[in-house]
Amino acid sequence: VQAKELLNNCVLFGSLQDDIAQRMKETFDLEFLKTSTLDQFGVRCDPHHPCVILPVTANSCVLSVKKMVSHLQQEDVVGSLKETFIPRTGPTSVFGLDTIAATTTEVVLTSSEVDAMAVSQETRRPAIALPKGFSSLPQEALPSLERFKTIILWFGDDVRAWEAAKLFSKKLGSKRCHIIRPSIDDPGPVTALTQGLKLSTILNKARPISHDSIVSFAQLRQEVLSQFLHSEQVAGVKWKRYPVLNKLLKGHRRGELTVFTGPTGSGKTTFMSEYSLDLCMQGVNTLWGSFEINNVRLGKMMLTQFAQKNMAKNLDMFDIYADHFQNLPMYFMTFHGQESIKKVVDAMSHAVYVHDIAHVVLDNLQFMMGAGGSEWSDRFMKQDSIVAACRKFATYMNCHVTLVIHPRKEKESEDLTTASVFGTAKATQEADNVLILQDKRLTSVRGRKYLQVTKNRFDGELGL
Repeated sequence: VQAKELLNNCVLFGSLQDDIAQRMKETFDLEFLKTSTLDQFGVRCDPHHPCVILPVTANSCVLSVKKMVSHLQQEDVVGSLKETFIPRTGPTSVFGLDTIAATTTEVVLTSSEVDAMAVSQETRRPAIALPKGFSSLPQEALPSLERFKTIILWFGDDVRAWEAAKLFSKKLGSKRCHIIRPSIDDPGPVTALTQGLKLSTILNKARPISHDSIVSFAQLRQEVLSQFLHSEQVAGVKWKRYPVLNKLLKGHRRGELTVFTGPTGSGKTTFMSEYSLDLCMQGVNTLWGSFEINNVRLGKMMLTQFAQKNMAKNLDMFDIYADHFQNLPMYFMTFHGQESIKKVVDAMSHAVYVHDIAHVVLDNLQFMMGAGGSEWSDRFMKQDSIVAACRKFATYMNCHVTLVIHPRKEKESEDLTTASVFGTAKATQEADNVLILQDKRLTSVRGRKYLQVTKNRFDGELGL
């Protein structure tokens, strides 16, 4: 209702005088779009306030809107743009669906509304946009895409967008998906348009997804080039609260397996909570599997870390921080205590499909070993099978898995090493990263607690 009221209070660009419409376009970087294109997609504006409304509709019903407001710094000077969604949870359906005829069987799927409008305007081919960019493809949007026999994914030459395109093609059905591979010559739709490139020519380069198990260098060539061109993106998402980790690990990347260990009571869960929260606050969709402490306690810890305040002494601010925390892409498995790895992997797979999870935290491996009535004598074999399952999941699902494992019993006076991880050497062999939380506070007067990187497959740099 609120979204519909907001839309009704605004007008189509076509109803504005030409000079006013042009000024609004320039304010919101839409000058490359024709007024007829904006009207076709139902885009409206408020000429009295620097505001543009992008509606998401289905069968002429308004489901949600994106509101863009311009904060002008000086008269006639473009300032910053602020985006908000109504409802606040954001859209779950694709943008532009109502512009496509019911008999249409092919569509171009882009990662932004302006990209979809640019494709439609320049190629006359039906185009729609993901509701939340390439960060996720909500399950609610899938039924509306079932009618299309061919879906062309055009997310541009950004490395993260390319990874998302490959992931979403599995979700949509790889047999009907075509992808425009990343290259300097084939950027995203808006970038291509502003560079004077012909969008129809780039669209004709779309190719179907190849067999998962066979690839040639000709297919890898542009991806290899992108790795060189976008080295910072390839390195992964940077931590803001742990800058030293950026120096050592370079970033948090999809498809990797991290093994994390530390002495009992050293604060492994507390550290991993803030470690994952840091990434989640930057848009890394996260799934937590906490088998040792329940989700309420974990949520309480995370909210405190998120607010960076003692919430028990600031209860009047609980709703403010809780509302913001609730909007993070953070999810929790309901398992507690001993659980089989099969059920855990099933839940992880479902979460990747539904919520586009990019990081799974499993705390800890020992609780998955206890289920199933296995004899104590084959505990190492069972641990190896769990590690193998996590390795396979991380690779196949292109999802980072962080696995917490307790260490062997060591002398308290000695530092933990890679060999201290409980079980056989398989865990550390399969891992891309091994992190150890060293805690010397109980064995030395001046003892300290610190994190040590003992394995780093990305570039080999180790340290404290």
